[in-house]
This record gives sequence, C-alpha cells and structure tokens, in this order.
Amino acid sequence: MAFHVELRHSLHRARAFNLSREDLDARFARPWAGGETVQYADRAWDPDKARLTVYEGREIEPEEMGMDRGWATVGRTAQEVTETVLAEALRGTATRSAVETFKAVIRGAARTPMSFSEVVNLAVAEHPGRRVSECLAMAEQAVWELLHQQRLALSTPEGDVAPEGWEAIVLRWESWARDGADAPTLRAIG
Repeated sequence: MAFHVELRHSLHRARAFNLSREDLDARFARPWAGGETVQYADRAWDPDKARLTVYEGREIEPEEMGMDRGWATVGRTAQEVTETVLAEALRGTATRSAVETFKAVIRGAARTPMSFSEVVNLAVAEHPGRRVSECLAMAEQAVWELLHQQRLALSTPEGDVAPEGWEAIVLRWESWARDGADAPTLRAIG
C-alpha cells in the first residue's frame, strides 16, 4: 500500500505520490496535525489556510501520472483517509508530549531509588483516565529514553547494570510486576 497527498490553497496545488507511512507521517501528517507549516514543492502550506487530502491505495505507476492523470488515478483506485491519518498523527504527538512530561516526573521521584512497578503506579496516578496498557507503554518508553540519555541508572541487588544489560531487564515483565529487595531499581542521575 502507498499514500498519496494533495496540498491545496486557492489556485495552488501540490501532490505527492507513493509515500510510505513513515514518509507521510514525517513530512506531512505530524507537522500538519501539530499546526506547523509544511514546506513542499517550493511553497509553505499553512494548515489554517490550506487543505491537506490523503489517500491510501496501490502505488501509482509512472505511466499513469503522465499528462497530469495521477490524481485522477488516485481518486479511482484509492480511499480517502485524511481524518484517520491526522487523528493518528495527533495522538502520536500527544503521546510524545506525555512521555516527555512523564520523564520529568520520573526523574523527580527517582531521587530515591524506585522499582519499575512504582514507575507504572506513578504513570497511572499521573494519567488516571488512560488504559493500564497505555500507562505501562508510557512508563517503558520514558524509562528506556532516560536510561539512554544517561539521566537514570538501573541497578539490581548485584550492583549497577551496564547499558548492554538494560534490555534484558526493561523488556522482562517480572521487572515491572515485582517489588521487594530483589527487584531492579531506578535512580536519577545528575
């Protein structure tokens, strides 16, 4: 599957064909959903003034685009998914912002060592309306990023864990579900 985009403002139009989802999100959907101006085809497209349309369908072959037929082919062979794509991009932007905010909360709480389950409980307390799975995902993402940013240290009863040992602990369910003296702990650095 491929994505096809049209940007339109007044008499101006620009189109992009055969985009991957990653390219669509990075170049168009996330900036647009976040209210940012999109730079494309030597123009600045302002979400407050322009219109973005996204279709999902098969790839359009080069011979189908000749003489400006590409967009007509898209209209016949693809489905408009603009609202869905922008809603997903907006959720992704909100999640990213929530993770960044939660990282600061973890660092404040981890001035004294804390277990992984305490991090999940902190996420649930900070975001009471979210699903438990979302809170766990946010906690895991925040811990992972803080470890790699060298703003958290990970320890077991045997001592500090080197970076090559983080994944085995962070991705293990027991790390998140267990408390007690033998549970791995996290502490803020700096």
